Amino acid sequence: MYREIFNITLLQNTIRTATPLILAALGGLLTSHTGILNIGMEGMILLGAFFGVAGSYFFESYLMGILFAVASGIIIGLIFALFVIRLKSDEFIVGIAINMFAGGLTMFLLRSIFGVKGAFSSPRIQPLPDISISFLENIPVLNVLLNDHSLFVYVSWILVIAIYIFLYKTPYGLWFRAAGEFPEALDTVGISSNRIKFISSILCGIFCGFAGVHLSLGYLTLFTENMSANRGFIALAAIIFGAANPLMTYVAALIFGFFDALGIRLQGVGIPSQFTQMFPYIVTVLVLILVVKRERDKKRAHQARQKGLDKSQIKAADNLAK
Repeated sequence: MYREIFNITLLQNTIRTATPLILAALGGLLTSHTGILNIGMEGMILLGAFFGVAGSYFFESYLMGILFAVASGIIIGLIFALFVIRLKSDEFIVGIAINMFAGGLTMFLLRSIFGVKGAFSSPRIQPLPDISISFLENIPVLNVLLNDHSLFVYVSWILVIAIYIFLYKTPYGLWFRAAGEFPEALDTVGISSNRIKFISSILCGIFCGFAGVHLSLGYLTLFTENMSANRGFIALAAIIFGAANPLMTYVAALIFGFFDALGIRLQGVGIPSQFTQMFPYIVTVLVLILVVKRERDKKRAHQARQKGLDKSQIKAADNLAK
């Protein structure tokens, strides 16, 4: 049984299940760098999944599905930015409102347009293509692990590198980071920090649209109600764990994807789904605990440097406090 669960196919499934988390997290870390915590990613993913299916169904083209998903992401990103940046609304309330709106709207449209409840599938829905890399076909392990994945699996890998270079190697990335850390300084030199935040919100919507269309046209070829299944919140946890660094966030998303894939494999050997579905959320809680501990240790180290204490003195002070 051990070999049936822990094998190369598990790693292959990890890459597939981690992809929507990676895509959403890349968008979320952009808004994070501009000083906005976007918890509306859950709703953005769900809308991207629905409109991806709708576009693919009506035009019988996965490209139109991608276009519809991106359009929905741009619109919701603009709405989020309008309320948070222009109208100075609370970002948490706006994010929750978007999540509720997305859940209700997709249920309504599913019933009114397609006349079904719960799930919609059709032969007219064109899935995302699988990409075959010819030179990997003769390499046994890498062929199984890296070949014949859906389009956005490879797109996500490219975006991780591209966004890392953008944020840390270009002046535009510096503007993004300055918009969150020193917006007044950015405004002083004639660059609007609010404009940068608007752009980051739109980009977040686009990437969440990618995540949604991967779920509905790449991961599956259908739409189900609430199919985002809290991936937006897990992506947010990956951003926090990775300190909004694209490479570290990618690793965090892979960890979450691994436990998601592991839960699915365990269902196949008779373990109840109610138990296995808890895996990603348990890992999320553990990761957030580690993040809190890491931040606390950093704060203590900073305070120690300010006071000029060495490690033994810090430990002695902690023991006295206890």
